[in-house]
Amino acid sequence: MVVVLPVSSPQGAQRGQDAQSEEERTHMGLVTGCLGCGVVRLAQTTSTNDVARDLAQRGAADGTLVVASEQSAGRGRRGRIWLAPPGTCLLCSFILRPDLTPAQAPRLTMLAAVSIVRALRAFAVTPVIKWPNDVLINGRKVAGVLTETSLAGDTLDWAIVGMGVNVNIVGAELALLSPQATSLLAETGQAIDLDHLLRLLLAEMDVRYLAMRRDGGQAVFAEWATLLETVGRTVRVDTGDREIAGQAESVGADGALRVRQENGEVIAVTFGDVS
Repeated sequence: MVVVLPVSSPQGAQRGQDAQSEEERTHMGLVTGCLGCGVVRLAQTTSTNDVARDLAQRGAADGTLVVASEQSAGRGRRGRIWLAPPGTCLLCSFILRPDLTPAQAPRLTMLAAVSIVRALRAFAVTPVIKWPNDVLINGRKVAGVLTETSLAGDTLDWAIVGMGVNVNIVGAELALLSPQATSLLAETGQAIDLDHLLRLLLAEMDVRYLAMRRDGGQAVFAEWATLLETVGRTVRVDTGDREIAGQAESVGADGALRVRQENGEVIAVTFGDVS
């Protein structure tokens, strides 16, 4: 169900679309201040980020939500493929237009990861964040975040924050995805209603996004830092062209992981895979 029109739509059609959008929000039980103000709900798509990017380029409003039951070309960081059986995962992307500088853009990824953690805790699990954006339960990945941005000069024009949460994937299917993957079903033994989880996620994310528009994401950064399981342990970070090993001491305000090597040198790592 598509409920967002290009900004050039006639006024009468816009009113009809607004009514349809409100009907979809009511059906889904969405009660938020900003996020989910417009909803695009699809049975199948290549990637919710692809759909959201097209809508953002056409002027879709801040907070517009794209959600799908199945993705044929979902992806994660560094071009990795994210595939799952239809109807088993929460797959969604938000179009955001915050008043942030490009340097502050990583806080949008922090916002999503923190919100996922807080939403999942409603199911009696204890998720944590593996730097920079993976959500783990018992050491296995249950969710990930992919943020894409567009700049207008030296300001952030829009951002697409995509999220994928493994919800009702059974053990045999998890093994095909990754030996390091898990799902809410695998962890709790209970099937979870995807719309219920979406409502929880929206509630957690909406209040933090509204705060971010006031403080530039300072509160989100502080919360994200407390949820990191990476800080304080010995790590290896694969950046693609080098490997950095040492003690993960802290994170900077820009999200960089500060790793102290054996020789005492501290390196600020801005991207990479941690093990």
